[in-house]
Amino acid sequence: MAERFYKYIPATAGEIEHMLGVVGYASIDALLAEIVPAPQLLGRPLALPAPVSEGEVLEAGAQLAAQNQHAGTLACFLGAGAYRHQIPAAIHHMVSRGEFLTAYTPYQPEVSQGTLQGIFEFQTMVCELFGMEVANASVYDGASALAEAIFMAHRVARGKRPKAIIAGAVHPEYQEVCCTYGLAEIVQLRAQPPGADGRIDLAALEASLDKQVCCVAVQSPNFLGLIEDLPALAELVHAAGALLVVVVTDPHACALFESPGACGADIVVGEGQALGLPVSMGGPYVGLFATRTKLVRTMPGRLVGRTHDVHGQPGFVLTLSTREQHIRREKATSNICTNQGLCALQTAMYMSMLGPDGIKDVAERSHAHALYLSRAIAALPGFELPFGGHFFHEFLVRTPVPAAGLVEHLVAHGVFAGVPMSRYFPDRSHELLVCATELNTRAQMDELVRLLGVHAAYEGGAA
Repeated sequence: MAERFYKYIPATAGEIEHMLGVVGYASIDALLAEIVPAPQLLGRPLALPAPVSEGEVLEAGAQLAAQNQHAGTLACFLGAGAYRHQIPAAIHHMVSRGEFLTAYTPYQPEVSQGTLQGIFEFQTMVCELFGMEVANASVYDGASALAEAIFMAHRVARGKRPKAIIAGAVHPEYQEVCCTYGLAEIVQLRAQPPGADGRIDLAALEASLDKQVCCVAVQSPNFLGLIEDLPALAELVHAAGALLVVVVTDPHACALFESPGACGADIVVGEGQALGLPVSMGGPYVGLFATRTKLVRTMPGRLVGRTHDVHGQPGFVLTLSTREQHIRREKATSNICTNQGLCALQTAMYMSMLGPDGIKDVAERSHAHALYLSRAIAALPGFELPFGGHFFHEFLVRTPVPAAGLVEHLVAHGVFAGVPMSRYFPDRSHELLVCATELNTRAQMDELVRLLGVHAAYEGGAA
């Protein structure tokens, strides 16, 4: 058999022939016939297209990609948990360096000081942003971080408080992840519908709190863009002996408003995508997780600490690492707590490059743009802002015609107008969630307002 080398297959034809000879089989089919029951064999070749060259594959992929309209090609006012912010070009260069891409797993500190220091700096900045005392090395994403937080609250209560309340204005996808995470098999999840002002109803919450509740989870800014009254929530929740879990989907808000920690949160989780990661069709993202020092031993994931070696030199080590692959698996605080190392490093680069003043500047400009845009849209005939509370850079608009149709029309004119609420709530067909960041120009915002007015008037007349 002539030896051939395959670009994407590690074994050559000659190597395969040699291995088959060692184990005593004439072909791979003969080997499979020995180890796979006959009824399980397909008995025919897979229905795959004919092989093509690498160039043809790249061309086909480029043609498919060209059919997409991504957030960078249109004026984008999308939000709902994924946000476009300016990413300094230097970050892409630095995070692509081979030292980071090939970083060794941090279990052996003697060969992982760079990785461990990067995680330590990341943890420190997350604590400063959230106003908390300790943060872990990151988890999978913001949604799974919320599920992990509720698991943690249940552990803190030693299983004696089997219920958890989730505010209805927490991102619907986060709530769904909590259910599919297996959480509902351990903790009774109870939804608390938002009140008339779009925020959690404090009176209704107080009536729902009892000695069975281990935690209350609330998002601020919430899914409708509104700022929740965290101090009042903390007072109610703590009076009932439960923990307050706060979710933050764009951490820039913590640089503009009082931090969740300062407001009394016991656990703060969030999505770090807005801190230097592109929207990237949904991932990879990075989950942020912070808590109080007194609760650190129940926290999931890795924790890197700074110490000194026998010579007095500073160094970094895994201080806590109760993960599923270690011994005493039944004692692990989580069985799914992936540390998104490279994404966490990129967010750390972003935070260190901008610094506190830069992050606050991004927050202030995003907030100012959202204020300008919300007032302009509210002045259009038939449009209104249903809630009068404070918001960050995202707000809900009630539309005179179905919002999904408006969004579809405006895409053809080069604008992503926002997220129609009917995507999550079919009965809310005339509501549009609009987001503005520092990347939106005055011209883009004015064009969005103009197009909304024109198409709403046209659709209304046609109706």
